[in-house]
This record gives sequence, structure tokens and C-alpha cells, in this order.
Amino acid sequence: MNGRFINGAIDKHEKGAKPMSSFRYLPMTDEDQVNMLKTIGAGSIGELFADIPASVRYQGDLPIEEALNETALLKEMSRLEKKNVHTKDYPSFLGAGVYEHYIPSVVNHMLLRSEFYTAYTPYQPEISQGELQGIFEFQSMICELTGMEVANSSMYDGPTALAEAAMMAAGHTKKTKILVSEAVHPEAREVLATNARAQRLELVEIPLKDGMTDIDKLRSSLDENVGSVLIQYPNFFGQVEDLQSIEEIVHNEKAMFVVSSNPMSLGVLQAPGHLGADVVVGDAQPFGIPSQLGGPHCGYFAVNKKLMRKVPGRLVGETEDRHGQRGFVLTLQAREQHIRREKATSNICSNQALNALAVSISMSLLGKQGFRELSEQNIQKAHYAKRKLKENGVPVVYETPFFNEFVIQLTKPVKEVNESLLAEGMIGGLDLGRFYRGREDQMLAAVTELRTKEEIDRFTTVLGGLI
Repeated sequence: MNGRFINGAIDKHEKGAKPMSSFRYLPMTDEDQVNMLKTIGAGSIGELFADIPASVRYQGDLPIEEALNETALLKEMSRLEKKNVHTKDYPSFLGAGVYEHYIPSVVNHMLLRSEFYTAYTPYQPEISQGELQGIFEFQSMICELTGMEVANSSMYDGPTALAEAAMMAAGHTKKTKILVSEAVHPEAREVLATNARAQRLELVEIPLKDGMTDIDKLRSSLDENVGSVLIQYPNFFGQVEDLQSIEEIVHNEKAMFVVSSNPMSLGVLQAPGHLGADVVVGDAQPFGIPSQLGGPHCGYFAVNKKLMRKVPGRLVGETEDRHGQRGFVLTLQAREQHIRREKATSNICSNQALNALAVSISMSLLGKQGFRELSEQNIQKAHYAKRKLKENGVPVVYETPFFNEFVIQLTKPVKEVNESLLAEGMIGGLDLGRFYRGREDQMLAAVTELRTKEEIDRFTTVLGGLI
């Protein structure tokens, strides 16, 4: 807003300041402002802030540009937008938790319908059946995908879901130690550490061996104080962890086994629930949610039946009305808004209903066969890229099974290589040096079903020439 600060606030009567009515998107009129000041007994906005010491008030003009009219503003924003590099023009090989996947055009056509797009918390089932059914279908698909028995209505994102799983396990087992693999996404581990510190829980990181969790170190770190063990599948480096071996070790010590999984991989990999996981969490972003500036996302949270009363967030259940018609309601509510605070399992107060709906629509449109084909394309194209990189003299760090991303060894810092790739019209992979010391020359590259053979060939050829 234009104007001069008078006694620490804008005074519309100051020379050169525009009246409130000049700003068409502000709901407060000049008359509203006068009436509010009159009600509280202040003669002006400057008088309203008179109690603030002069030494801390801002003096002078605000260092902002003059306001533009709507037409000029749209032109300016369009000019700035054209400076951005985005995946519509540049093929991307960046993954590391946020992936560019096929999104059927139908998703937005349904998602942007006003009854979904503007819907609020479905506390009143008699007027929220559509939204409740959408959430119920999401829960059902997550259960089928993960091999678990109960799923909640979604969470903020994958890292949030992982942290909540660890907190739930600590409350359920009454044990104070959490073991987490260093092959779990570094940002998820940061969220976990914040939660653990607040709950006075001990967090122990299990080191890597050949790009995967060191099972011997895991075995030696387990003791009677461990409440949960957290593994990512496929892990942060794209490698497929041996869940069956880990599960046996974890349950022998009576700890809970928590698996964070990329749901796209479960079209071809065995479901964690069928491999003994107690809790399966992750981020449903690969289905129907664009890779847009880091969010918003949609976490999922699934458990076996014995833990269903411990699940944080919301659960939607199916029932019948007095006429025998199918209906949906919020059920088994375990958050502090609904029950006594000391009995609450979590302070998660919301879910990503709109994004969960996008996930449900996307998975429904793909169907079981389409989903499997999509997952297979991720594996096939990533393995093709690995083979072409080797042919172009670019070493791949690990030779163990992987899904759709893998680690490349470079001869110079990834930052420099990515700048060169950008100049060639491509978005490179993640600089592992951001999270792991000594890996400044290692790139985590992702190849999804959207990458064409021509794009992969060009990426591998240019990368070979750069190193």
C-alpha cells in the first residue's frame, strides 16, 4: 500500500496517501475506518499507535514501489513469471521426494468443482456425504496399496506422517528410543528430530552401508528401550531395502516397524504390510499432485487393525442410515478437539482433503493395470538411463536394485554440472552435498515415466561430455 508512515502507521489524511476506497480488494472502506477509530476513542491511526515509543517507530516512506493498476500489475507479473525455469519447457531429472508424474487432465476438472474446492471440515455428515465418501475412497485405496488394514484421511505430507508414526509408536510401546536409518530422507529426519526433542525422546541414526541401512549396526543398536525402527522403501538413494530381514530383527526386540514408502513404487514392489510393517506412511504426491514449489502435499498413514485407535488425525467410516442407505461419518476420533486433551494421540487438527481427492481421482483413472504399467515404466526408463550413463563414461555409485532414482558419481561439484545442464535446457538431479558431507560430487538423478527416450539420451550424452 502507498502512503507515508505517521507515528508508525499509515494515516490516510497525510498528503499524497490514497484513501482506503482506492484499493478495490480491501474490504474496509473509509467509513469503516472512521467508525472503528471512533468506537475505540482514537482520532486517527497515528493516535492509535501513540503508545509505541517514538524510538522504535518507523519514520519516512516505505521502501516499496508505487501501486500499479490491475492491467499493469498483470503485465509485470507475467514478465517476472517468464524468468522462471519450469518442467513444461525443461525436462527434469530432479526427484528426491517430489516427482514429476503424469496427471490425467480429468483430475483438475473434478477437483475444481465448487462443492469440492470450497468444502470445509465435514463435521456435519448430513451435508458432507460427497467429501466424506471421497476421503473414504482415499483411505480404502491406501490400505490396498500398502497392504495395511486401516488408513486415516491423510496428513500434511510424508515427513509429518513419519514423525507422527514415531510419536504414536513411543506412546503405544511406552519406550523412549527411536532408531531411524540415514537412508531416510534428510528433511524427514529433521522433522522427526524436532518432534522427538519436544517429546524428550532419544533419536539414534543408523549409518549406511553401500547405500542402504547397515543391518549389522541396526541389530547392535536395538535394545529394550527402542519403541520403533524407521526405514524408507525405496530409500532416499532409490535403493530397495530388504524389509523382510529388517522386520525379523525389529520384531525380535518387540519394537514397532515403521516404513516410509513412495506409493508409486508399490505398483511393482511388495507392499510393506505384506512384509510385516506395523505402520506404513509416505507422501501421495506422485498421484495427481504437481511438483509445485514444494507443496502442498498429501501424507498418508496406514496401520494394522490393533493400532486403529491410536491413529492420529481423522478417520472416515462407512455406516447405514435408518433407511438402510450407505453413508459416511467421522469415526474413532482421537484428536484433542474431540476428546480430553490427555487422551489425544496427536495435535494434528486437519487433513489434506482436496489433495487426497486428487490422489483418489488419479488412482481411480489409472486403475490397477494402468498403475502397474506406470510403475514399470519408472523402473524401465531409470534402468535405461543408468545403462546409457555408463556407456557415456559416467559411473553409477550403487549396483543394488533401485526404483526410479539412483546416485551418479561426477568429477566436479554437482552445482557446477547442474548450471551447465540448465544452460543446455535441462534440470539436473539433486546435489547430495546439501545433505551428506563428502558427497558434493554425487548427484541423485530421478527418471519418471514422463521422460522420453530422446530426453534421456540427450541428458546422458551431455552429462558424459561435462565430466
